Amino acid sequence: MDISDLPHITDVTVESFPALVLERSRQVPVLVDFWAEWCGPCQMQMPVLARLVEDYAGKFVLAKVNTDEQRQLATQHNIRSLPTMHLYKNGERVEEILAAQTESTLRSLLDRYIEQDSDRLIVQAREQFEAGATEQALALLETAHTENPDNHQLTIQYSELSVHNGQLEQAEQLLDSLPHNVRNEPEALRVRALLDFTRSAGADMDMAELEKAVAASPEDSALRYRLGAALVVTGNMEAALESFMHILQRDRQYNDDAARKALLAVFELLGNEHELSGRYRRRMFTALH
Repeated sequence: MDISDLPHITDVTVESFPALVLERSRQVPVLVDFWAEWCGPCQMQMPVLARLVEDYAGKFVLAKVNTDEQRQLATQHNIRSLPTMHLYKNGERVEEILAAQTESTLRSLLDRYIEQDSDRLIVQAREQFEAGATEQALALLETAHTENPDNHQLTIQYSELSVHNGQLEQAEQLLDSLPHNVRNEPEALRVRALLDFTRSAGADMDMAELEKAVAASPEDSALRYRLGAALVVTGNMEAALESFMHILQRDRQYNDDAARKALLAVFELLGNEHELSGRYRRRMFTALH
């Protein structure tokens, strides 16, 4: 069967691209496949795409662009090799995939953008947590995770709430259950950093006592590091960065360069575009060089 005969697949031209890709992606993700008849890897990719289209049954749309016939469209999208795939959501390109990919790789990528039933439970759990109903939020995520363990975003959210509730072993197990490539995505790295700082701060964390101890022994790097971790956990990121910078500048070798690693972890938590990340990254660079 010709892949074009399947539902939820459409051939796209330069004229139809705005409607069939950009506008359509506001309802469901649209995967644009730039291909050509002479391209062997493109032909090998097509059966994989056909299986995905059938299995997902309308949860995403496949838009095919024959680059020999639609050269203007290929030029507009800077297509330099085949196959190339672009994934669109809400009118914007969110992913570029170069070369043929395995079915499992494409499934993992699509699942990041396709709404699942468990995604609504994530929103409900987050609302409950923010309202102070932590146990109810965790119970909701536990049920959702049991029913849909392959929803990686759910697993990450479940791990984060577990950290906030002091269930650190559970949080680590959840993070460790993620595929290797997902573990290295920004959101998973952020939760891993939060877990590590929570462990460093200690279950008996008392901010006032830590501050008093550091004031009494200002050059005790272990105490200052623990204070920095506690400041991260309580959300005082600038003070935490100052604590780690103090160690970096005065005791660079402490615990195998722990201060530099802590600074990088805080940047993960804040996001690299955050003003504090930029400012302290520059200070860190100066201190190191």
